[in-house]
Amino acid sequence: MTQNLKNLRPVSDMKMGKLTADKIIKQMYEGGGFTAKKVADGVDILETMENQKDCIKFLSFPADIIATGTRGIIKDIVKHKLADVIITTCGTLDHDLARLWKEYYHGKFEADDTELREKGINRLGNIFVPNESYGIILEEKMQKVMDEIYGNKETELGTSEIIRGFGKAIENEKNADESIVYWAYKNNIPVFVPGITDGAFGFQLFMFWQNHKNFRVNLFKDEKALADIVFTAKNTGALMLGGGISKHHTIWWNQFRDGLNFAVFITTAVESDGSLSGARTREAISWGKINEKAKHITIEGDVTVLLPLMADALFERMKI
Repeated sequence: MTQNLKNLRPVSDMKMGKLTADKIIKQMYEGGGFTAKKVADGVDILETMENQKDCIKFLSFPADIIATGTRGIIKDIVKHKLADVIITTCGTLDHDLARLWKEYYHGKFEADDTELREKGINRLGNIFVPNESYGIILEEKMQKVMDEIYGNKETELGTSEIIRGFGKAIENEKNADESIVYWAYKNNIPVFVPGITDGAFGFQLFMFWQNHKNFRVNLFKDEKALADIVFTAKNTGALMLGGGISKHHTIWWNQFRDGLNFAVFITTAVESDGSLSGARTREAISWGKINEKAKHITIEGDVTVLLPLMADALFERMKI
C-alpha cells in the first residue's frame, strides 16, 4: 500500500498572508478541497489554452452578469485579447450599452417587488435597474445609431455586423473604455447573439424595422462567419460562463471540427434535470462537442465570485 502512495501528491494546508490571486489559486491546487481544486485546474487549462499556438478562443456568457461588476472582468478579457470570439445573449448588449449612459444600483433579493414596480425599478437578483436606466435610454440612443448604420446602405446584416457598428458608434462616448461592445469592435473580436430578438436591443431593432422595411437581420451571415472560424481553426478552446443558448451555440459549432480542444465551464445549474445548462463537459464529449482528448473541467459555483479570482490569476501568469 505504501508503495502505491508514492505516485500521489499529499494535501497541503493553505496559509494566510499577503497573497496575490495567483498565489491563492496555487494554494488551492496544493490544498485540494473539492471546488477549490477545480478552480485551480480551470486556471491551468485557461493558461494552457492562451499559450497554445493557433488556438481560437471562444468566450460565452449570459446577460445577467453584465448587470454586475463582473462586466469589468469580461471587458478586460476582451480588451487584452484573451478571447477571439464572443457568443452571448441579447441582454448583454442591453446592459453593456445602457450602463454607458445610466447607472445600475445595489438592491436586495428580498426587496418588495410590487413596491419596486410602482417606483419604476426592475430587480435583477440583488441589482436594481430603473426604467430610465434600461429601456428608455436604449430607445433614446439606439435609434440614432441604427440611422447611422442604415445610412451606410447596409440593409441586411448579421448580429456581429450590427454589434460592430454599435462599437464604432460609441467610441467617442465618455465611458466607452468600460464597454465590452466597444473593446470587441476595437480589437476586431466578433460578437454573435443567436437570440438577438430576446431583449431590449432586439426590440429596438424591431422598432427600427417598422419604418425601414428593407432592413433585415440575417442570422445566416453569422452562421457563415462561425463556420469559417471553426472549419479553419487548428485548435479551439472555450471559457463558458453559465449555460443557455450562449453555451450551446459555442459547443454546437465546435462539434463540426471534432470538438473543443480546451473547455472550462462554470455553472450553478444542476445536472440531474438533464438541462444543457447543467450538463457537465464530459457529456459534451458524447456529442463530439468537446474532443475526447481535450483538457476540460466543469466548476460548480457563482461566476461573479469565481471569475474575478480566476481571471486575475490568469492575468498575472500572462503578465497583463
